[in-house]
Amino acid sequence: MDAVKIASWMELQISQCPGGTRTFFDTEAFPWVKTVEANWLAIRNELELLLRRKEDIPNLQDVSPEQSFIARGGSWKSFFLYGFGHKIARNCARCPETARIVSRIPGLKMAMFSILAPKSHIPPHRGPYKGLLRYHLGLMIPQPSSSCRIRVADEIRSWEEGRSLIFDDSHDHEAWNDSDFDRVILFVDFLRPLPFPLSALNRLASWQISKMPFVTDAVRRLRENEFVHDGPGS
Repeated sequence: MDAVKIASWMELQISQCPGGTRTFFDTEAFPWVKTVEANWLAIRNELELLLRRKEDIPNLQDVSPEQSFIARGGSWKSFFLYGFGHKIARNCARCPETARIVSRIPGLKMAMFSILAPKSHIPPHRGPYKGLLRYHLGLMIPQPSSSCRIRVADEIRSWEEGRSLIFDDSHDHEAWNDSDFDRVILFVDFLRPLPFPLSALNRLASWQISKMPFVTDAVRRLRENEFVHDGPGS
């Protein structure tokens, strides 16, 4: 069975599990969240050094052209530490504390700093696979917080600095930054906790997806264009 068929079959199975149709999740159900939140200022300190050369951080669509329908111009920049299960070594070296912290998230598949420009809107879309959950940690959130928000299905939440959101991005969702400043979050995808044998099948499906051309091409671009400046703020 190919990756697309497995993903489709898994989506049906997951939807029938407890919480399988939920949008947002209680972060208390994920013990590692407290550790990430406890270190949020260390993460932001490394982010601030990167932002001294923000022009060198790639636009999302330059990494993954398939995202060009939701990311245009310089509206959405992304600094990847892990991409689709692959470690981006030099970028991790630039942010060693952040890399160390996210590496301990169970089932980690993707981790990046996500920078949404002022007066930007990410249009409605959905993630391709229900076997992953998405984690957001607020790092730089303009005020009022209601100016920066995300809709998942029929629920709308706002980010807060040092606080977390976890949701199922396979639901239709969109995001806004109506402020005059960048909104920056730590953006993580991780394997959705599932009972056995679905947990094993989920690992298999995510591995197969990681070998698809649109993923391997994106990882190649990331590694060819790793953040190359060698000193803080250089």
